[in-house]
Amino acid sequence: MLKNGRAFWVVCAGLAMSAPTVAMGQVAAKKPAAAAVSIREASLETRLAYVRTILRNTPLVDGHNDLPWAMREAAKDPLDVVAYDLRRPTAGMTDIARLRKGMVGGQFWSVYIPGEVRDSGYARIQLEQIDIAKRVIARYPDVFVPAFTAADVRKAYAQGKIGSLLGMEGGHAIENSLGALRSYYELGARYMTLTHNVTLDWADAANDVPRNNGLTAFGKEVVREMNRLGMIVDLAHTSPAVMSQALSVTEAPVIWSHAAARGITDVPRNVPDSILARLPKNGGVVMMTFVPGFVSQAVANYGAQVTAVRDSIAKRFPNDNDAQFKAVAAWRETHPTPIATISDVADHLDHIKKIAGAAHVGIGGDFDGITETVQGLEDVSTYPTLFAELLKRGWTATELKGLAGENVLRVLKGAESVSALLRKSRPSSTKTIQQLDGRRP
Repeated sequence: MLKNGRAFWVVCAGLAMSAPTVAMGQVAAKKPAAAAVSIREASLETRLAYVRTILRNTPLVDGHNDLPWAMREAAKDPLDVVAYDLRRPTAGMTDIARLRKGMVGGQFWSVYIPGEVRDSGYARIQLEQIDIAKRVIARYPDVFVPAFTAADVRKAYAQGKIGSLLGMEGGHAIENSLGALRSYYELGARYMTLTHNVTLDWADAANDVPRNNGLTAFGKEVVREMNRLGMIVDLAHTSPAVMSQALSVTEAPVIWSHAAARGITDVPRNVPDSILARLPKNGGVVMMTFVPGFVSQAVANYGAQVTAVRDSIAKRFPNDNDAQFKAVAAWRETHPTPIATISDVADHLDHIKKIAGAAHVGIGGDFDGITETVQGLEDVSTYPTLFAELLKRGWTATELKGLAGENVLRVLKGAESVSALLRKSRPSSTKTIQQLDGRRP
């Protein structure tokens, strides 16, 4: 068993291992041989065996998987989840066999809806996405268990199942209504990303034009009401001003369900060092994403270059889509796309650990929400390989347990504890955006 990161011995695949050393051919009761080597210097196979031992003793909880939206896009009938069979290999990044291989013990399923698509209102699409996720969970009761609390995730993990939580991606879904926010919580949503890519009436998005200088008065009320409910405030996709103000307002730990470090890759979606430095006081967690353009500066620079080239070509061949396509393809042939690697992801985790501490990192792969992947992290089966890379860099068993799931489960438990106190002293908020910001409700 893993106990507080102390050295221990296990026999795995014919190898006896301790936290700092691996002794070839030794058994648990024997003294390590002189030829014993540090786990950092061990082979990939040996490090993977060590990681699997860790993940058999602590749940790996991923913060963000877009399977429900991938199902919607793949199905002719958006609500037909039967046609997308997770017991078979899927065309996407997630299925049951690969979840098992990746040793996933808990999953926040993103019930994302686009911020650009209003339809007749966001609520219908949001309710459909929650319905899809719930029916997927119910369809495979031997694999998935609905989870609403940290204790639920641990119970599911003890049963060999995947505790399945729901995470809303984008505050546009509440349509400026705290009543809608409360209803989504009752339907099972346990975090809400304050914005997606579109700036709202009450919060600025990282990839849109800021209009609110961060959070408005109503935006701060949303954070307070989420605290009262026990819904985790997710700051992925938000502007640095929103991040800073939310940290000042919140009474509970926060998360970034899928983000990376801006100090390594300077793109708007990543978390600045000034924000990372505030996490120890808040207790929050940055859940490391695997989006190539967020984890590799070379990939990010290439993406910006492609955009500039496309704009230039569009001006050269106005109204000629075929010519534009061929010109862009020709440019790409002589300018190959850089590759993001596991080492790049590990660099971000090392950086977050250095600035905020190992207690403030997690995993939020964004699988099935991305079209390009990090080399070596192509789907949900690959998590152990990242952990093996971190072992090579000197991460301890205790730190890896925190990264896997203990840190985010602490945040979830913290949100539950804050909620229990606030519900005794604070009634449901009846304030509207009209009252607080002078805007229509």
